[in-house]
Amino acid sequence: MPACSEKKNSAGQSGNRLKTKSSVLDQRRAGVLLHITSLPGDGGGSGTLGHEAYRFVEFLAAGGLSVWQTLPLGPTHTDRSPYQCLSSHAGNPLLISLDWLVDKGWLAKPQNPDRWSSSADYHYHCLQEAYADFQRAAGRTERRAFQDFVAAHDAWLDDFACYMALRRRYENRAWQEWPAPFRDRQPVALEQAQTGLKDRIEQSKFEQFVFFNQWNELRSFAHEYGVALFGDLPIFVAGDSADVWAGRNYFALDDNGQPLVVAGVPPDYFSETGQLWGNPQYDWQRMEADGFQWWLDRLKTQLELFDWIRIDHFRGFESYWEIPADAKTAIHGRWVKAPGEALLEKLHDTLGALPLVAEDLGVITPEVEALRDRFDLPGMKILQFAFDGGSGNAYLPHNHQINSVVYTGTHDNDTTLSWYESLPDDQQQYVMDYLGRPQSGMPWALLQCALASVAHLAIVPMQDILGLGPGHRMNTPGTTRDNWQWQFSWDQLNQERVDHLAHLVRIYGRDAQQT
Repeated sequence: MPACSEKKNSAGQSGNRLKTKSSVLDQRRAGVLLHITSLPGDGGGSGTLGHEAYRFVEFLAAGGLSVWQTLPLGPTHTDRSPYQCLSSHAGNPLLISLDWLVDKGWLAKPQNPDRWSSSADYHYHCLQEAYADFQRAAGRTERRAFQDFVAAHDAWLDDFACYMALRRRYENRAWQEWPAPFRDRQPVALEQAQTGLKDRIEQSKFEQFVFFNQWNELRSFAHEYGVALFGDLPIFVAGDSADVWAGRNYFALDDNGQPLVVAGVPPDYFSETGQLWGNPQYDWQRMEADGFQWWLDRLKTQLELFDWIRIDHFRGFESYWEIPADAKTAIHGRWVKAPGEALLEKLHDTLGALPLVAEDLGVITPEVEALRDRFDLPGMKILQFAFDGGSGNAYLPHNHQINSVVYTGTHDNDTTLSWYESLPDDQQQYVMDYLGRPQSGMPWALLQCALASVAHLAIVPMQDILGLGPGHRMNTPGTTRDNWQWQFSWDQLNQERVDHLAHLVRIYGRDAQQT
């Protein structure tokens, strides 16, 4: 394994740095990237916050791993993308453990789900049954806890619950397609909705009460095992979301709520035509005039859930790629300056030191690096991006910095084994020459390289720990089919693999639980 030394980045060195909270990058650590949906399911559905999540924490601790990174937790559209959620505050009700509700006495033992058209329909039916049982059986303390939760989250919960009730009334159509009085949030229409859809609104609030309780219990359990939870915050939000419906004035929209310009990135490693995400762009001038309250509220919710948060597409805080709303690809966009420094200063001054990681991948300029370094935010190093462009490639381990997070790959990459097998022979040889021709082969060779890096945090996707090849990636950027569905099973993980992982974590000084 080659020696790995820190290489200082000159960008932003002249500015004063603002220190972040050091709950994770205070020492060398290692962790795993696995979304909740990728946990083993409970009879046909995706993973949840139930028993398998607790078992996963125990696996992390057994392997000397002290960080669990997930994808965003919000309720998704039918494409299941956690980066296009119906809310940037709410949790996905499909992640709620039904067994937990049974244990609470709020749900009878779930019946056979086969009679339902989908596992999601069955899950929501059980949640409705649980709310009915809660209303009948909950004690005074539980009812008070529910009321306190609703009051504590009133900045977003009322609007979200109303949005979800109206969305259901209008057959899950986007809010821009609702009748104008509801689309435009006319006071009389909203009052009618609050009255006529009261039961459905309260159901949504109950689901969020349950989600946050289950998450907080899991987080407490993880902390008992020395495991920190590392979240992910998309910089943009979905156009069809409670955020945009309730905060329309913060976005660049026309009179009908349709975006004037949308978000994406220019051509890059993942796509020759760029990535057309379609999210509405922010009205940054309005947000700044309001003291960035929208962002303050959003980050407060995430800090309630996570110990550390990755800002997806951080470079959009410095400049964002603005694309005409009617464009078919992301090619014909333009870079527009954003008030990232003012935003981060406001967040820092109001919330204190920020436990954030900057996703600084893609087209990164000295200005973006200066913004990242001004607030002392760790950046990201992806080893799958390291082996082209020569020895100066910033992702090669000898160019890493201590204040960064190294990955073999992310949720947007193929598994390391599949990536390596797809390389031309000469590039495979270069990779193995750089790694010192380890006997372990792929993907463990790259996993070991990540653990050896000087970067204080090393994160490995669960697929790489399991040694999985083609057919096991989580997402293919620029596509909308067959994504976000991957799950592992416990029979893919044997004790020998766990012991070997724990051994590597120890020899590279990343067993934070033993230091």
